[in-house]
Amino acid sequence: MTVEDIALTLIPGLGVKGCAHLLEQFGDARSIFAATADELAGRAELRADLAQRIVRREGMAAAEREIARCRRYGIRAVASTDPDYPPLLREIPDYPHVLYIKGAAEALANRCLAMVGTREATPYGQTVCNRLVEGLAQRIDDLTVVSGLAFGIDAAAHRAALAHGARTVAVLPNYLPDVVPAQHSDLARDILDRGGALVSELHSATRLNGTAYLARNRLIAGLSAGCLVVESPASGGSLVTAHHADGYFRPVMAVPGRTTDRASSGTNHLIRSHKAQLVLTAQDILDELGWEGRAEAAPADAQPRLTHDERRLLDCFRHGDPLSEEALQRLAGFDPGTLATLLVGLELAGCVRQLPGNRYIKP
Repeated sequence: MTVEDIALTLIPGLGVKGCAHLLEQFGDARSIFAATADELAGRAELRADLAQRIVRREGMAAAEREIARCRRYGIRAVASTDPDYPPLLREIPDYPHVLYIKGAAEALANRCLAMVGTREATPYGQTVCNRLVEGLAQRIDDLTVVSGLAFGIDAAAHRAALAHGARTVAVLPNYLPDVVPAQHSDLARDILDRGGALVSELHSATRLNGTAYLARNRLIAGLSAGCLVVESPASGGSLVTAHHADGYFRPVMAVPGRTTDRASSGTNHLIRSHKAQLVLTAQDILDELGWEGRAEAAPADAQPRLTHDERRLLDCFRHGDPLSEEALQRLAGFDPGTLATLLVGLELAGCVRQLPGNRYIKP
C-alpha cells in the first residue's frame, strides 16, 4: 500500500473503472504516476485533462492526510495490488482499488456468504436467518457472514453470526470509522470485538449521497462466494445485491415465503423466474456453493432442539388433525406475532407442516 494508491482514487473524474483500466495498463499506482502525459493518453487512451491531473500528482497531499487519518482511527487501507486484498473482490470488473477496513481483515479471507434482505423484516425472516446461520456455523469453522448493517435482515444476519460463533463483516455506505445507521453502533462494536470487520471503499473526502448505498451493494456481492436473499419485497436494495451477484457469476439463493406476504414477493419472484436457487436448509447453501462441511453428527433418533414455547405449541397437536392458526392461538394462548414466529421454528425443525388455508399438521 502506497500513498500513490490512495492518490489514484482521489483523481476527480477517474472513477472505479478508470482506476482499474490504468492498473491493467501500468501494473501499479506508482507506475501510473511515473508515466508521462503522452504515455497516459496514448497507452491508456486517457483524456488529456485526466492525464494532466496525474502528471501534476494531484491528490498526493490529500492522500497523505488520509493515511494519517487511517492511523489515527485504526483503519487499514488495502490496495487491489496488495497480496492481502480480498481475492473474490479482485475478480469483479468494478472492484475498488482501495478498501478501508477496521477490524480483522482476515475475516475477508474466510468462506464468505452474503445475507441480505428487507429492512422491514418479519418474525419469519428473522427466525429463518438465525436457523440458517446456526446450521452453517455448526458445519463450517471459517464462515464469514457479509451484510450491510442495515435494519431488518442485515442486522439479523450479523447478530445470528455473533450468536453462533461465526465472524461477520459489515459493508458500509459511508467512510470509516463512522457507522450508518448510528443506531447500530453497538452492533458494529460487537462485530469488531468478535473478530469481524467494518469495510468501506470511501475515503473521508467523499461527499455522501444516496448513490453510496447502491455502490455498497456491489461490494457485498463481490466479497462473497454467493448471495442469499432471506426476505425482500418486489423492489429494494437486496434485489440489487442479488443482481450484482448474478452479474459476477456468483450463486444467488433465496428463501421462499408465503404468496400473500409482501416481504417475500421479491424472493418468491427470484425463485419462480429461476434467478435464484430455493433454499430451505443450511445444507442447501453448502450444496449450492460447493462447500465441504462437517457431517451432521446427530443420531437418527435425535429430537430437534426446541425452545420451551415451541414445545408448548407442539403439544397442541395431540390428535393428528390439522389445526388452523386461530385454533392454535386459542389453544396455546400466544399472540399472532409470537405464534407466527414459533410456527416458522417448528416448520424449519420439521416438526409441523403447513397445509393450504393456513392450517398446520404434525407429520
